[in-house]
Amino acid sequence: MQVFSDFDGTISVQDVTDIVLSCFADSQWEDIEQEWKDGRIGSAECMRRQIALIRANRHELDALLDTVAIDPGFVAFRDYCYENGLPITVVSDGVDYFIRHVLALNGIRDLPVIANILTHLVVEGHDTYALAPSAATAGCSAGSGVCKCKVIGGIERQIYIGDGRSDFCVSGRAGLVFAKGKLAEYCSDQGISYIGFDDFTDLIPKMQAVLPGIARAPRALLQSSIA
Repeated sequence: MQVFSDFDGTISVQDVTDIVLSCFADSQWEDIEQEWKDGRIGSAECMRRQIALIRANRHELDALLDTVAIDPGFVAFRDYCYENGLPITVVSDGVDYFIRHVLALNGIRDLPVIANILTHLVVEGHDTYALAPSAATAGCSAGSGVCKCKVIGGIERQIYIGDGRSDFCVSGRAGLVFAKGKLAEYCSDQGISYIGFDDFTDLIPKMQAVLPGIARAPRALLQSSIA
């Protein structure tokens, strides 16, 4: 059994890519976003075009990423899963560099991360950025940069945690789904079984309740996730 979790809006409190684009990209990024919401382009094309609009050096980018918060209960949840032999993989249609930076800032450097790959070049004194899909997950039929269905496809028993549109397709394939936000609404509309959650603090008892043989979290661990 393995746990897969979305990042933006699930582990992170806000969408990290949107924060970066709001601060460092031309307003054209919002027009591109609307094209995606209207279904005229896939998320892979949307992200590639948006990332190319970023105008910031690496120091400025890192300084902004330093301000991004994660769910206060996630570290305790990660520890709980490890104690019970449940490996966790972060699978995101976001940006690998953003995700790794934010996780490292919170002392998390040991989680596998599958996401779109950011490249950074300095051309004639100007910082430029580009995005490429993860090689192992390219070719998504839904037009995503990261095919989450492909990521979990070879795992016999999967637990999936998510909140948004990039999680819609994979929610119908996972063995057990924890959902909030737009993903919860989608699962309800599509008749997909799921367990709702507000944050990672209440995921531990909910997971323990539905998975026989999973140990109850030690009181100290639960308290640390709430503090």
